[in-house]
This record gives sequence, structure tokens and C-alpha cells, in this order.
Amino acid sequence: MIGSTRSLRVWAYTVPSDLRKGFDGLYGLVVSQLGGNPLSGDCFLFVNRGRTRAKVLLWDGTGLCIYQKRLERGRFACLWKDGNQRSVEMTLTELALFLEGCQLVQRVRLSPEKFVPRPLIGESE
Repeated sequence: MIGSTRSLRVWAYTVPSDLRKGFDGLYGLVVSQLGGNPLSGDCFLFVNRGRTRAKVLLWDGTGLCIYQKRLERGRFACLWKDGNQRSVEMTLTELALFLEGCQLVQRVRLSPEKFVPRPLIGESE
């Protein structure tokens, strides 16, 4: 199981990827193409051109992990319909639905925005 907190962010790379890549290759894609930090604890999702395979790169605090899935029937939802975006931010719930093979029509937010509490007026910082 990949964490369960809303503070965990998921970044889906919208360009079809060569999933023969391992830890170092996916690490390089995160840094060079997504401008992210693979050691941040965020999840990074990659999908092949045929959308039948997916890999998730994740730092669990002690090392890099790769989770991969191959669909036996059907295809994963298309994350690269809009060619202008290099990445799409998803929630952990959306990642779980995606990996189950759920067909998301374009980019439909399935859950509310993350709540960020603000300090009360007069509260010392």
C-alpha cells in the first residue's frame, strides 16, 4: 500500500514513457522533465505509449520504490490529451482509481481541494 495521507502528492508525467527504465531512469525523468525531487516523498506516475503499463516511483524514507502494473485487458486513462502540460497533479485516491483502470474523462477532480488551515486573527505565530 502506498501511504494514505492527503498531504502525499502524486505527479503524473503526461508524456508516454519508456517503462524499461528502472530507478535511475525514472529518477532522471522526475528531475529533468518534471523539475521535481524524487526524494520528496511524492509519488511520480509514468505510463507507456500503449497505456497498458504504469510505474509509480516513490521515496519511502529509506529508499526508492517502484510499483508497477500491467493491465491484461483495456487501457489506462489518457493523461496526455492536453499536450501543453508536462504533468498532472492527482490525489492518492485518483491514483488508486487510475491504477484500477478507471476511465477518467479528461481531468475531472474527484475530491475537494486540500484544506490548508489559516491562523486565527490575533493568534501569535
